[in-house]
Amino acid sequence: MLNKINTLIGLTPHRKNENHRSFIYKQSSSKDNLTELVFITSFPPRECGIATYSQDLIYALKNKFENAFKISICPIESNNEPQCNVQKYPYHLNSDERTSYLELIDKLNKNNNIGLIIIQHEFGFFSKQRGDFVELLMESKKPICIVFHTVLPHPGAELLSHVTAVANHCRSIIVMNTISKELLMKDYGINQHKIEVIPHGTHLVKHTNKKVLKKFYHLSGRTILSTFGLLSSGKSIETTLDALPEIVQYQKNVLFLIIGKTHPGIIKNEGETYRDALIHKVKMLHLEKHVYFINEFLNLNTLLDYLQLTDIYLFTSKDPHQAVSGTFSYAISCGCPIITTPIPHAKEALKNKAGISFDFANHHQLAEKVVHLLSQPNERAALSYNGLHHMNATVWENSALAHGLLFSRISCLPIHLHLKLPPINLNHLQKLTTSFGIIQFSQLNTPDFSSGYTLDDNARALITFCMYLGLTKDKQSIHFIIIYLNFIEFCLKEHGNLYNYVSHNKKYSKQNDCENLEDSLGRAIWSLGYLLDQSENLPPVLIDKAEKILTSLVPRIEKIHSTRAMAFTIKGLYHANLYFKNNEYTRYISCFADRLIRMYEHESSQDWKWFENYLTYGNSLIPESLLCASLVTGNQQYMSVAIESFDFLLSKTINGNTLQLISNKGWLYKNSASGASKNGGEQPIDAAYTVLALKRFYEVLKTNDYLNKIVIAFEWFLGNNQLNQIIYNPCTGGCYDGLETKSVNLNQGAESTISYHLARLAVEEVNRELHKSESSKKSKLSSKVSSYTSQHQKR
Repeated sequence: MLNKINTLIGLTPHRKNENHRSFIYKQSSSKDNLTELVFITSFPPRECGIATYSQDLIYALKNKFENAFKISICPIESNNEPQCNVQKYPYHLNSDERTSYLELIDKLNKNNNIGLIIIQHEFGFFSKQRGDFVELLMESKKPICIVFHTVLPHPGAELLSHVTAVANHCRSIIVMNTISKELLMKDYGINQHKIEVIPHGTHLVKHTNKKVLKKFYHLSGRTILSTFGLLSSGKSIETTLDALPEIVQYQKNVLFLIIGKTHPGIIKNEGETYRDALIHKVKMLHLEKHVYFINEFLNLNTLLDYLQLTDIYLFTSKDPHQAVSGTFSYAISCGCPIITTPIPHAKEALKNKAGISFDFANHHQLAEKVVHLLSQPNERAALSYNGLHHMNATVWENSALAHGLLFSRISCLPIHLHLKLPPINLNHLQKLTTSFGIIQFSQLNTPDFSSGYTLDDNARALITFCMYLGLTKDKQSIHFIIIYLNFIEFCLKEHGNLYNYVSHNKKYSKQNDCENLEDSLGRAIWSLGYLLDQSENLPPVLIDKAEKILTSLVPRIEKIHSTRAMAFTIKGLYHANLYFKNNEYTRYISCFADRLIRMYEHESSQDWKWFENYLTYGNSLIPESLLCASLVTGNQQYMSVAIESFDFLLSKTINGNTLQLISNKGWLYKNSASGASKNGGEQPIDAAYTVLALKRFYEVLKTNDYLNKIVIAFEWFLGNNQLNQIIYNPCTGGCYDGLETKSVNLNQGAESTISYHLARLAVEEVNRELHKSESSKKSKLSSKVSSYTSQHQKR
């Protein structure tokens, strides 16, 4: 785990401030000493949107952070809706009883471990005891963060007074869209600095083909419209039913899915009156073949499947003041093209061209919009694409990051944010791999087989699976190693030349004739050398093949002059030399290292310690290669320049506790007035090379600063970056293709995914070495204690 590194570093925590945005690295606290966060909220088994929201948020926080805080739940119950398992929680609140408020705040105030109270607020929760609720806030000795799920415009005097009183006694207020923030500022006079916008969270989804899902759920051949959520008249389902006859005239195979149970509160007060009315309307309009009720509270995976197979999602709420909708968010995150009434939540999505709106309760307009969208598959695809990119920032992993950063800033007790290390998951790499090689690109998480193959990706994939094999001894890895090694052999031309680009039908692409392929040659040598270094884990036949290919490439490498190609080649020959000491390998290593030194001497100055007059891509591998050269040759100048140049690079890319990579939107030039590159255009491959280089420097120099920076660099993938958004997708095992200025490129291609796993496996190797070192120290200490005890007993 990352915390293993943190624990053994034992660094002093950074002081918090208002602009705190990075994650803190220090020795992990014991679980008994963690700051406690108390969530006062509706919570399952109560069935309501806020209960589900809170459960998802708390799960996300626990899954994202490790040894950062302790979470306690205080479920809200009422006389009409008692919490059936309240005994399992340390706190509870009956929102109808004054004594419950008094008892709760007394208990919270007496607990010295509580650093923050988070309250999920809906006006209906506290409508009977508004004064007691405000009194609870007033009497709290702990800071309070309140989450407004509803913000009403144009408040009367009583509502204005109540909301103002609530706001005055809170440290921070969370709302889920900017419209709600603007209402709090303009209509309620609340200071903007007190308000945080954290959108409603959504689930990561393994995007699956609609046809496959429709077949699985016996819906093949149907055009699916859907809506979901706990059923109540506020959802205005009848608007869609009234629109369906016009829609069916255009599309005979339409089926409208109404997914969800009736709201428990509605059941208690009205029974199934609303659902019965909808069923009656279906019969009156002769829509029995076009409407299907799924009267269940579906499990999450099934719900997400139904949303993914939906052709158009319909959101017909008739409440113009509904600030946010979890059902709306989930639908967009599943790639549903949406037609919606213009609630505040929808208005923000529509700004990003992620949906189409229609007027409240206007079924003719709804029918017109649906028919139009059904006739325009390209427009549906565009809405889906825009929606996915708009909602990606809101996935629960990112929501957890945003909440964690806020909580650490406003808590009265320290919170140290340690990101949890995801399990190793090579599923997406395996999905991208055919019997011939690894596919180059992906549409979201679906391999784009038409994109073909590259030597670059297969070489890096070869290293990845060799690393995985070395760590796990999983013999299934050999199957993939064989595929990637065979691909490198396939790309080998006569005279030691290599192709890089191969089409999906296994033909050499014309692109090979248009580009300098020195870097590809260098990557191939790196992968072959690394494979040879793993000889103890591999069958001899693979070692023989790799050695044969490398031997055929060696005569070609002397012509290499590309900076990064030389660096790749040094790394490859360094590993090959560990397998079998070879004077020719050492000669080439020295040759390329000398070239790099001459470049450095020519370009470096007091303020610019680098080999070129700009920083571009793959920078970290250059000083790392010089460090490898020094290990082979013993040349101290190589090591000195390696350290000096690498530390210079890190000074340009690590800002405090955050990695900001050199942007491909504009390289960083020697005489640039700015010390940093442009925002956006950050690539996973650069983060991976940074981690690999830091690992090498730490292994050689044993400097804790490098160890600390391994964590910083790797956490770039987990959300510790300029956007505070995840780059690695734990749902698929894939890695997004880049961090842009305001968003993330959601495609999960081979280069990006391999890059993440190279970094992840490198961290795993460091952790295991640290664990061995720690175990060794404990063993020696234990031996000394035993010896002392034995001597004491003799006395």
